[in-house]
Amino acid sequence: MKVDILAIGVHPDDVELSCSGTIAKHIAMGKTVGILDLTRGELGTRGSAELRTQEANASAKILGVSFRTQLNLKDGFFQNDESHQRLIIEQIRKYQPELVLCNAISDRHPDHGRAAKLTSDACFYSGLAKIETHFEGKLQPAWRPKAVYHYVQDHFIHPDFVVDITPYFDKKHEAIMAFSSQFYKPGSNEPETPISSKEFLESLNSKMSIWGRAIGVKYAEGFTVGRYPGVNSLFDLI
Repeated sequence: MKVDILAIGVHPDDVELSCSGTIAKHIAMGKTVGILDLTRGELGTRGSAELRTQEANASAKILGVSFRTQLNLKDGFFQNDESHQRLIIEQIRKYQPELVLCNAISDRHPDHGRAAKLTSDACFYSGLAKIETHFEGKLQPAWRPKAVYHYVQDHFIHPDFVVDITPYFDKKHEAIMAFSSQFYKPGSNEPETPISSKEFLESLNSKMSIWGRAIGVKYAEGFTVGRYPGVNSLFDLI
């Protein structure tokens, strides 16, 4: 299945926290979107890999994505090397996305920045025909996404552009809360983590509100680019 957008996150819930409003908006516009989780998040303090997978699938249904796949890389200990790049290249060539959304270029969690570089490198190498990969016994054609955009995560990185997600704020919140093991849940017996407090969700909303205010809307999500985007007209930027 070819998709317009492939959203990649190193942990289940990375995509929901950072760009699920943008995903929901583009699906409503008729675009096809898939999600690729690089790991199952098995090192997370709360919940388990099995539970987080169940939550990820529930969130995918809420968002209405075309598919959600998990690569099962080793949480915390994956590397940006040939073997890991090839696994992602196979997925890029399989789904042939026009755009890839992926982890922040640097963040509090060291997995995020490492996954950002791994993903962007794989997107480049996926376009080289001499790197051969196979799917279902057949040689895959080379494919390079037209653009790679990095969503902003915990660290407040100044975005290069923002997307108005105001009409999709509630759907984003619903998708996030599908991960009930990870986030604020009154009465939970799970240990506290940096993302399990009520204040964490409030800070997330505040960030979207700040970016929204900058463009005259209520809520927005921010992205950075490794390669500056080109436009046909100055009016494309309005």
